[in-house]
Amino acid sequence: MRLVNRTFDELRPGECAQLRRLITPDDLYVFAASSGNYNPMNLPNGDLDGDGKPEQMAAGMFIASLVSAVLGTHLPGPGTRLQHQTLTFHAVAHAGDDLLCQVTVLDKHPDGTVRLKTEVTRPADAALILTGEATVLAPQIRFDRDDLHIPGLIVQRHRHFDALIDRARPLPALPTAVVCPDDANSLGGALLAATQSIITPILIGHADAIHAAARALRADLSGMEIIDVPGDDVAAAAMACQLVHEGRALAVMKGHLHTDDLLRPMVDRDRGLRVGRKFTHVFLMDVPGLPEPVMVTDAAINIAPDLMTKVDIIQNAINLALSLGMDPRVGVLSAVETVNPAIQSSIDAALLSKMAERGQIKGGQVEGPLAMDNAVDMAAARTKGLTGGVAGRANILVVPGIDSGNMLAKQLAYISHAEGAGLVLGAKVPVILNSRSDSPVARLASCAVAALHHFAGKA
Repeated sequence: MRLVNRTFDELRPGECAQLRRLITPDDLYVFAASSGNYNPMNLPNGDLDGDGKPEQMAAGMFIASLVSAVLGTHLPGPGTRLQHQTLTFHAVAHAGDDLLCQVTVLDKHPDGTVRLKTEVTRPADAALILTGEATVLAPQIRFDRDDLHIPGLIVQRHRHFDALIDRARPLPALPTAVVCPDDANSLGGALLAATQSIITPILIGHADAIHAAARALRADLSGMEIIDVPGDDVAAAAMACQLVHEGRALAVMKGHLHTDDLLRPMVDRDRGLRVGRKFTHVFLMDVPGLPEPVMVTDAAINIAPDLMTKVDIIQNAINLALSLGMDPRVGVLSAVETVNPAIQSSIDAALLSKMAERGQIKGGQVEGPLAMDNAVDMAAARTKGLTGGVAGRANILVVPGIDSGNMLAKQLAYISHAEGAGLVLGAKVPVILNSRSDSPVARLASCAVAALHHFAGKA
């Protein structure tokens, strides 16, 4: 980034400089975090008047900061010190508005100060947003450098999940068998999805424990179906399978029980939920800063998948991606991006890539082996000379085994501040698989993904 200033001696009345800026929702979050101004009308998700529509109004001092940006970087530029400023606001601006800030030199004074006219407009409708004047102490020393580096900022929000939840709300509520929702997290997640009209929960397990969890949450279960299963957790999971076969449940959601106990009745050959492919698990990760969600598979079920299990892992993930409107680009991960006979994952990756070419895996692009860096970073892919539609752009990451998958998903969650929606695929209905540490957003997003996946299959 190159910065050049105009010294006091160089400035002339009538000189002007402009800055054009599109206000984004992230700008509102950044300004709120840096200023401490949490006025709901100045936040992307704030609804001050209760009409269901966020105001998304840019704070006045955020608009004024555009003037500061022109003064400090363009005219007069680096070295400028603000001494006095007047501001008059004529109209409001919102996220999505494209604004033009212009600063014009009015006059100079012997004490080294310069008076400037300031103005912010919205060119789209010629609206005048702000007018005023600024008096600055102009720089005396020439500045011309291109070695200024500003750290980038990533807003820790999950806009991809927000969009998926918004898409799921208009769909019919998905009847969902919630197995053993007898703690605050599991019951709270199901009730949250119900309040958003994404699922209709059928609560299965020890009724007394479910009601106790509801009392702890101060939640009202009136009108909600509760099926008392006095046996163990496996018996509750078996009841969920029965509801699916009866057509009463179109999805299953994990509550407060071990994953093995949830899945054991589902893999039963006679009364389970098998439909052909192996059960596989997908984490759909919303990673702040990335342009789209990323899938990690398999991170919870298949411990050391062989080649044909990986085929099912990939096909299930591709089908999910298609149901969510994604363009499936599958990167099959290994430690290297070339085939090494000593590394089995690299051999499997090459075979899977060739199988996709031959139509044995359908619906998406599959490339491998790819190392993590050149799977998700275009610069790294180019450095290694990798071409094609996946390298550097993978949105489905297929890991060698459960160890690497679980580590990758948790690294994204705890280091990169991602949220993860968990789903088991390959069953007769989507199985929502949350961990005990999942946030309410992750649980809600998991339900939304299940609903979108189910209804896409019915389209």
